[in-house]
Amino acid sequence: MPSFTLHTPDSAPEGSAERLRRIEQAWSFIPNLHRTLAESPVVLEGYDTLFGLVGRSSLTPAEQQVAFLAVSVVHGCEYCVSGHSVLATMAGLDAASIEALREGGDLPDPRQQALRRFVVTVVESRGMAGDAAVDAFLAAGFTQAQLLEVVMVVAAKTISNYVNHLTHTPLDAFMAGTAWVAPQRRAPA
Repeated sequence: MPSFTLHTPDSAPEGSAERLRRIEQAWSFIPNLHRTLAESPVVLEGYDTLFGLVGRSSLTPAEQQVAFLAVSVVHGCEYCVSGHSVLATMAGLDAASIEALREGGDLPDPRQQALRRFVVTVVESRGMAGDAAVDAFLAAGFTQAQLLEVVMVVAAKTISNYVNHLTHTPLDAFMAGTAWVAPQRRAPA
């Protein structure tokens, strides 16, 4: 398997260097995902833009993290589940909810559980979730705009999840306490 470069602003292609500098300024470090994405300036820009737009969506920060984790768990992305577990804590999700998201349990908050169920259905059905799933999502108090925003979350996480699978992006230091192993890679009990 080829080794993928974890770029810095100094090693990145010209079209990625300035974006990496802005990411470092905003986050105080450059996540390994972004360092990997920097190999292709347009992919780095696309992911960074989508991720930023999710942050401007009408989903609350906690709901954004529920959706990010739900997608990443379905895809089995160890990097993103580990990272979003930290971000979910920062967004106010409690440890029990984060554990439920990581391990397939029910969330104690009915609205968050409805969001998680809808996101999982959308990902597993490749967007063909059906009218009953849409009706249940809207009945849980979400809006039609938020339904569309879920699709944007799925798009953003599909980029990062697939890139991480293909490139074996190493976890960042801040993820040490939230490392997660995908169920399909776990040893049988």
